[in-house]
Amino acid sequence: MYPINKVDICPGLYWVEIPAADLRIQCGCPADSVKHLMKRGLIVPTEKNGVRFETGPNAILLSDAMLQNGQFCNLAEFPVLQMLYRQGFLIPGHPNNTGLKPLVIGLPEAVESQLQYIFRGNYGLISREEITRTGIPVHQAQEMMRLKQRFAFGRIRPSEELLEARLLEDEAVEIRNGVLLRRLGFNRFEFSFQGDTVQVDLNLGENERYPCPFPLCFQPVRREYFGIVHLGEGDGWDPNRPAMASVVVFQGKIYLIDAGPNLLFNLTAVGISINEIEGVFHTHSHDDHFAGLPTLMRSGHRLKYFSTPLVRASVEKKLAALLSIDEELFSDYFEVVDLEFDTWNDIEGLEVKPVFSPHPVETNILFFRTLWEDGYRSYAHFADISSFRVLQGMVTDDAEKPGISQDFFDLTRERYLTPADLKKIDIGGGMIHGEAEDFRLDHSTKIILSHTSLPLNDREKAVGSSAAFGTMDVLIEDQGGYIQERAHRYLSNIFPNVQYHHLKPLLNSRVLDFNPGTIMLKAGEVHQAIHLILSGSVERIHSELDYHSLMAAGALLGEMSGLLGSPCLETYRAASFVQVLAIPCFLYREFVHRNNLFRSLERTHKTRIFLQSTPLLGEGISYSTQSQIAEAAGVVHFPPDSDIDCDHHTLLNLVVQGKLVRLLGGEVLEQLDIRDFFGEDGAFFETPGLFRYRTLEPVTVYQIPPRVLHGIPIVQWKLFEAYGKRLGTRLHGHNASRLPLIWEDHFSVGLARMDAHHKKLMQIINSLMVTVEQGSNTKAVLQSLQALQHFLQFHFVEEEELMRFYQYPRLMEHEEAHKKILETIQNLKSTAKESHLLREEHVESFLSQWLLSHVLQDDHGYGPYFNAKGLY
Repeated sequence: MYPINKVDICPGLYWVEIPAADLRIQCGCPADSVKHLMKRGLIVPTEKNGVRFETGPNAILLSDAMLQNGQFCNLAEFPVLQMLYRQGFLIPGHPNNTGLKPLVIGLPEAVESQLQYIFRGNYGLISREEITRTGIPVHQAQEMMRLKQRFAFGRIRPSEELLEARLLEDEAVEIRNGVLLRRLGFNRFEFSFQGDTVQVDLNLGENERYPCPFPLCFQPVRREYFGIVHLGEGDGWDPNRPAMASVVVFQGKIYLIDAGPNLLFNLTAVGISINEIEGVFHTHSHDDHFAGLPTLMRSGHRLKYFSTPLVRASVEKKLAALLSIDEELFSDYFEVVDLEFDTWNDIEGLEVKPVFSPHPVETNILFFRTLWEDGYRSYAHFADISSFRVLQGMVTDDAEKPGISQDFFDLTRERYLTPADLKKIDIGGGMIHGEAEDFRLDHSTKIILSHTSLPLNDREKAVGSSAAFGTMDVLIEDQGGYIQERAHRYLSNIFPNVQYHHLKPLLNSRVLDFNPGTIMLKAGEVHQAIHLILSGSVERIHSELDYHSLMAAGALLGEMSGLLGSPCLETYRAASFVQVLAIPCFLYREFVHRNNLFRSLERTHKTRIFLQSTPLLGEGISYSTQSQIAEAAGVVHFPPDSDIDCDHHTLLNLVVQGKLVRLLGGEVLEQLDIRDFFGEDGAFFETPGLFRYRTLEPVTVYQIPPRVLHGIPIVQWKLFEAYGKRLGTRLHGHNASRLPLIWEDHFSVGLARMDAHHKKLMQIINSLMVTVEQGSNTKAVLQSLQALQHFLQFHFVEEEELMRFYQYPRLMEHEEAHKKILETIQNLKSTAKESHLLREEHVESFLSQWLLSHVLQDDHGYGPYFNAKGLY
């Protein structure tokens, strides 16, 4: 046996074991990584000294990237829980509780982000003040905190008490017992021990995804009037099934309940594309109900997010910690619809009532109902409830101690046993989940047992039913048919100015169904019908140009080739069960000519086809939105060997032809080619451009104003991913020392939100310093200073409001310091305007005043104060 053993689990996930050093390192941490390790036999049940537990890793190596191809790269919540509880590192008296903490290894910002995300994943909201900010009355907030403290064994503890961090630097770092780890480049690492070395590469290839750990059978969803599709009945530990989730079909519309890991695989298996989804009802923020949020963020429009403000606040804080972003950005990706507790909220005829449910994090169970011929038909979704046994053990008469009152227990029991036509319940058991026995006398018509990794025993089978993946319980059958309604909605979006009677001949076309994997239209062949996707997902493949994208409901397939009667340029292949409206080409030609649409279609066609071929704009965007982008895009040509002026900050640039390089100072960072983009820093992230661009040959770009892209979550998500990777590559490259400022761990003030602000300010200052160093014109310098001033004003207001809310005693001192810093910025602007020159020493002087004096001294003072109040 070699000193170091390496096992390839799947792309982006590896196992490195050094037995002599007692190290078992999980390299990479995508969704459901624990299930992948179980499937490979690296986590198995065992026994020691009469105690049963699981084997598994005792260290986690994090990815440098937060996101790859739209998926979270670092989701360490369940791996950490597996180490602490299922391996027993945290359990008193357990043979594995030796005092050594599990290791979390990575770049400083990656480790810090994970510690905060795990902290929020464990506890959710962590103070009475945070809870009351969501509208909960003070006395109820106090009850919720008593409950939370009881689940937390009396005290909320920061992640640093449970885990040991190892921060990677430029040189090799000893992680434990003589094992060295060296970072070779972005997401590439080398372990060495006793003369042996192994390397791991956590990068995913283009269009590569973390795989699903379990197989899923394809089964199409019927669009009923009111029905429930069972999208998963396992839990976060079940290696053979998706975690508990449901799809609500109401009046032909699709709503999700929760967004668990591998959501895209689950939806594809039942023939649902992201763009078909109206919204998601969210119960709580644990990863097995949360990790699919990036999938929903990759929609061509903002999906509705339904939950109580209490749960939403918990979700926003966890997502913000995970991605090091502001909580307010949540509304950029979702249309927030807040639900009121204990009230029937009307969602276009579907009524939903959220009810508070006791759990370690903020949780609401959900009741759904709608009127029908003899009253209401109802569905109850009880994700992550607690058993009566556990809750009864928490009852105490002492209102000052962690626990619950008898009245709270009685009310919770009454709510849990409220009858419904269909009820799905969590029976995971243990310290925080439900038990089937509690529902033995429940008068619901049908009960589905869910959220467990164990086979049902006879007592459980006597209480409720099981449900196979993709099966459906129909509460009200569809009598009218929703196909025509969907087709009309999609065509109206494509042709908003065409009257209904002109659309009606198209709507009378045949509806065709395609099985997964079927070629629908083939490149090089003349086709007789243009296909409007009504449901499902379709792969668009251009083998000669080597690109493919995924097309969703509402897209037209083969439109221009059908209009011209020419061979199709691409191949279209069903990625799931797909339903289309097959519009005869002759009929479509007549429709286009009679409504004088050909010229507008022809004008935008070339641009739209190019946009569809790009990784940024070719996936998940509707026909009408792509047409709007095409109409707004301007064409700009640059000669060879020329610098592209930084005035492009307000526009996103998409390369149509030619090659150029991205530079920092005089150093070439990467080459950009056709279909690449640049300028996202200024256009979307309000950061002056840190980079310059120089053409290598004649370059043509489409310049796209951000206003036409801001309402498209999938585009914003891809830009965020690319921006983070580009910045991260630079900040942690081999020549990173040339940058003026690099975030270091000791800069942290102890509050994740304020640290995120300070990191953003460092990016802006870096950009300002590079702009000054390069001797840029006055306009560019003033733009950088304006961005710095704007963000500082925002940051100071947030910081002062936090201090005011928690009655920080040194608020007035901070207000005075903030005022002086803003005055300094104004003076720098005046200097730049009057002398047309801002020297490097001016910026360095400000840097010293702000970072070294204010952040490292003044702001560090408030960290312990807020930490003592439960804020981290």
